[in-house]
Amino acid sequence: MPEPRFASVDDVAARLTGVGYIASDAIATTVFLADRLGKPLLVEGPAGVGKTELAKAVTEAVAGELIRLQCYEGVDEARALYEWNHAKQLLRITAEQGQAWDELRTDIFTEEFLLPRPLLKAVRARSETVLLVDELDKADQEIEGLLLEVLGDFQVTVPELGTIRAERPPFVVLTSNATRELSEALRRRCLFLHIDYPDAELEQRIVRQHVPDLSADLAESVVRLVNRLRMLKLRKSPSVAETVDWARTLIALGTDDMTPEHVRDNLGVLLKHQDDIERASHALEL
Repeated sequence: MPEPRFASVDDVAARLTGVGYIASDAIATTVFLADRLGKPLLVEGPAGVGKTELAKAVTEAVAGELIRLQCYEGVDEARALYEWNHAKQLLRITAEQGQAWDELRTDIFTEEFLLPRPLLKAVRARSETVLLVDELDKADQEIEGLLLEVLGDFQVTVPELGTIRAERPPFVVLTSNATRELSEALRRRCLFLHIDYPDAELEQRIVRQHVPDLSADLAESVVRLVNRLRMLKLRKSPSVAETVDWARTLIALGTDDMTPEHVRDNLGVLLKHQDDIERASHALEL
């Protein structure tokens, strides 16, 4: 087993806080266990609760490099794992006309012509690395098959070159907004963490850390307003980042209070759809 990245759960919490990410006990514990057990961490939850930011914070906490595979419909092996530099191969074939194919095939399927993508880059990395597979639920289910070998054994097989194994396995974070069900085979290889919107006390701490000029009373009012909005049936509820943006808005406006006028005129900081703004204005009687 490689040397652990974190000494304890408290060490995780302290180091994440040191890079600006205030982790709940559940988050700190699961990150610690993922490191100690050498398991990928599957993080699910609604958009905007800090899933991607957790991977970035772990990267900073361990002074590593973040390698990110952003998933989307149609992402395939060539974009996730590796592909061959066909243009360069064609140039070599053209330059070596007359050479036997068996000799030429051996020549063009080498490291010189290999284009590593995020999964292969993470496996081959020799320094501290965090691999982020972001929004996996947006990718086609077939991409999960590519991940099984990487997540199970931290290795990648390139038929022409053989099996490439990680010298130091990366810390792996997979995120999902749960828009589709991930396979049981994938889930078995991971530790699972569900992140929801933080409770009021934790969100106030997050706001005060990112907006230190905000008073404790105003931070409480900000979080109370955001929680009221999240209770409405909106197309998109305010994220934690948008709570912080709202606090910064109040500082920018130079106000020590949230008047109905301030809320009404600046709801676009928290809500990004006009029908949500209209529904919130009616519910809040603005």
